[in-house]
Amino acid sequence: MIDADWSVEIGGGAAAIEAFWTGFVDLRKEPERIAEIGEAAQFAPLARMLLALNGSVSCWWTSKCDLWEESEDASTRLACYVDLLPFEEKVFGSWLKAETVSRRVASALDGNAAATGSVEAVVRIAVAGEAEGFGITLYLSADGATREAAGVALAGLMEQAVVVLGSFSPIDGQACP
Repeated sequence: MIDADWSVEIGGGAAAIEAFWTGFVDLRKEPERIAEIGEAAQFAPLARMLLALNGSVSCWWTSKCDLWEESEDASTRLACYVDLLPFEEKVFGSWLKAETVSRRVASALDGNAAATGSVEAVVRIAVAGEAEGFGITLYLSADGATREAAGVALAGLMEQAVVVLGSFSPIDGQACP
């Protein structure tokens, strides 16, 4: 079962989304460059998620991601984050709009029995060229007895997140075109 939540981190010193950072790859314009994203090359489900969120029919675009592994006594946690921005407006114009979307994503995923793990949607300040506003960092993590088991669980979380994010426009809440 998915445990999902949301939060807002926009105070002084909080991390910000710098969309067009030095290593940015525009997967909407050049999806064939997915192999240049090291994390996506390491974990095929992340590559699929990024390609879906940046696809020509998606209402989203991504600017950055990371993937990491944590091992404890008898289990492994595989986790990632993806910075999400609304395609149509490049950033959310208000933190309230980003919060509303984060709440909607968390609500749709929380308790979902199709996957196992944790998801948190975090509203952050975002800058995309001249556009300044807000974005969402989506954190996903899953545990397993082995890295492979954690990977299967994380892949399921990613699939469910893509389904939820693809079900509505981040700008007006309606279906994506």
